Order: sequence, then C-alpha cells, then structure tokens
Amino acid sequence: MFKKILIANRGEIALRIIRTCKEMGIKTVAVYSQADQDSLHVRFADEAVCIGPAPSKQSYLNIPNIISAAEITNADAIHPGYGFLAENAGFSQACDEFNIKFIGASPKMIDQMGDKATAKATMKAAGVPTIPGSEGLLDSMEQGMEMAKDFGYPVMLKATAGGGGKGMRIVKDESGFKKAWEDARTESAAAFGNDALYLEKFVEEPRHIEIQVVGDSYGRACHLSERDCSIQRRHQKLIEETPSPVMTQELRERMGEAGVKAAESIGYEGAGTVEFLVDKNLDFFFMEMNTRIQVEHPITEEVVDYDLIKEQIKVAAGVEISGKNYFPKLHSMECRINAEDPSKGFRPSPGRITNLHLPGGHGVRIDSHVYSGYTIPPNYDSMIAKLIVSGQDREEVITRMKRALSEFVIEGIATTIPFHLKLMDDEIFKSGKFTNQFLDNFDFSDL
Repeated sequence: MFKKILIANRGEIALRIIRTCKEMGIKTVAVYSQADQDSLHVRFADEAVCIGPAPSKQSYLNIPNIISAAEITNADAIHPGYGFLAENAGFSQACDEFNIKFIGASPKMIDQMGDKATAKATMKAAGVPTIPGSEGLLDSMEQGMEMAKDFGYPVMLKATAGGGGKGMRIVKDESGFKKAWEDARTESAAAFGNDALYLEKFVEEPRHIEIQVVGDSYGRACHLSERDCSIQRRHQKLIEETPSPVMTQELRERMGEAGVKAAESIGYEGAGTVEFLVDKNLDFFFMEMNTRIQVEHPITEEVVDYDLIKEQIKVAAGVEISGKNYFPKLHSMECRINAEDPSKGFRPSPGRITNLHLPGGHGVRIDSHVYSGYTIPPNYDSMIAKLIVSGQDREEVITRMKRALSEFVIEGIATTIPFHLKLMDDEIFKSGKFTNQFLDNFDFSDL
C-alpha cells in the first residue's frame, strides 16, 4: 500500500480524499495556489506545498510544479480528483516517468476515451450500443449535411474535444446547418484549441443516465448501478440521484453489463463512469466515458455502502477486485450548492462567507471545504458544497432534502439553495417524468 499520496486538486474533493487516506493510514500532501492558502484541505493534510499563483495554469494545471511537489515530499502516488489534470494523458505519463503512481487511468486509456469520436468507435467495436452518427470526424460541412439527410433531423454537432456543453449544437433542419457548423467550430477552437466536429442523431426526450464502474489491473471490472443526471442547465449537472426514477431492474442489468463491457474492453483500471443517453422508449446509447471519479460519486456510496475513493487507491496499489456488481438498497440525491445567483442567470458569486450553518440529521451528508469567514476565490469552479440526502425511497428523500435545504444557511454570497428548494416543490420533478431539457422552461424569475 502507498505510504504517502499527494492530492493534485483543491476544495471538497481534496478534503474527501484526505479523509479516506487518514482512515487507511496513508500520509497526505496537499498542493495549493496562493488563493487557497486558507482552504481546509491545506489545514487537514499532513503536509502542504504551494504550487503557484491563483490562475489555474500557473498552479493546479502546472504539471512540473506538481511533480516537483511530489518529489520533495517523497509522495509515492498522486490522486488527481476530478477536473484539472484528472483526465490529462500527459500528466498520467509524467507520473509514470517519475516513478509516481497515478491513481487513475493510464495515458492510453485517457487518450482512447478522451477523444469522443475515438471513444465511440472503441465502444461500437466492443458491442456497446452507440448513437447513430459519423464513423469519425467530419471532413467538411457538406459531408455532415449529407449524413444528416440519411439519419434524419434533428441531429447534433459535437466537438471531439468538447466538455461542459461547449462545441455542441442541435440542428433541427437543413436550413440551420451552416450556422450551427460555424458556431460549433468557433466555440470549440476557442475553448479547446481543436475545431474538429462529429455528428450524431439527436436523441429525443433524452435522460442522462450513467453507470459507475470499477476496474482492476487484472482485466476485471464491476458496476455499481446507475445515477440519473438529467437535471441540467446548459449541459451542467445540478442534481443527481440514484436509482433513476425511470429505471427498471431489467434495464439496470443491461446498462450495467454494457458499462462493464465498456470498461473491460479497454482494460480499464480504477473508478470510472460510462455515460449513456436513454430515450423515451428506454433504449440507451453510449455517450462518453469519464476516466476519473465523478462529482456525484457520493450518492452511489450511500446506496451501496461502498467507499469509491478507497477502492480507487486499493486498485492502484494492485489489489484485485471480486467482480461483484452492486445494486441500490436505498435512494439518494445530491444537490450541488454553487456560489451562483440563479436569479441572474447563475452568475458566479465569489466573496466572503459571513455566516454558515450546515444541515444535519439522519440521512444527511455534506461534502464541503467552506466555513464561516472563508473567502471563495473567483478563479475556480463555483461549487462550494454537495448536499447528499438518503432514504428508503424517492418520496422520503425529496422531503428530507427540502428539510435539509431549509436548514442550510450561507450568508455573504448568493447560492443555488433557493433554486433547489423551488425544484423540490415542482410537480414534474416530483413525478420523476423529466428529461435533459426540463430546466429549459423552468421559471427562475422569483428566486
């Protein structure tokens, strides 16, 4: 087992990893930017190293500085968390070259799954259901228009290097293709330095459902059932839950088998997530694979009693998994609490927290790095806490979540708590009959 792990991340996920490491008897090293010197992950790690100024490119994305921090502290492994360098093949490769274990996917796996067109081709070859679309990248707009005629509108143009909804455009008919093509390429080039696009048939009335998988270095994988991530705004997840309100046991088993097949086809090692779109007929299609731990992993942990961070570390240390699949015994839901003003288009709201009260009680979990007096820097993602609530069924969870949200006090900044409270009373949400487009028509005016 590892003696010391450096956490190449910040905020709640860094603190989450530190807690598991302490329980495993493993020493920890926190890295931090100058903007994060007062963060709790710095306080609770065994050692801490400043790796640069506030901008991410000079700190949390600075591979030489992070490798140097690992070397001077004699860390024998690095956990990247999620975001930043978690899916960076170059960082994974650098760890290998300096004989530091990267607790995550290998460079080859990251490359295979990081390029969405390549990932789709890999999954199709493995027999995992995929959305009808181009076999690879589009050579020209004219080629895309010909394919769109064959598949039938609507279609979706997607950036191969995309993420967070950038470089994606829905094309409803031929007249809108040229503008969508130009807009998607421009946005993708600006965001990722890559304007390559591919095309897919647009799935109508879709739900975003993902399968949590874990693989070991011996070629074996298992799944831990699904998470429903359909409550999104501009392709950014706001609430996740498990089990999905539309899931049947038969569908769960088929999607779980597809997730395991996807992981084993590339010899995947560690915790990962295979993401699917599920249509109105409950047919499912591979969308992408995230080769890292997910923000929403706690709800899976709550319903199957399984520490995913611990399993990641054990697998990276060479422990073989049993291959047993896990199925939910409870219901769990996560609300992402962001420092954003939902009444103003979710505009970021950095600043000092003047008063903080966290909810508690049976079935309530908080993953957060903030405290009263903490100043949220403007340099990073605006998520400041995850409120996770569990119960016997979905109705109990919604009632408990509403109670917990009403107890959650954060003063000094705007947050998404008012949005979540309103959502808990929404009849469509409570019915479970929503799609990825549900929030497109949601009324944010009175928040």
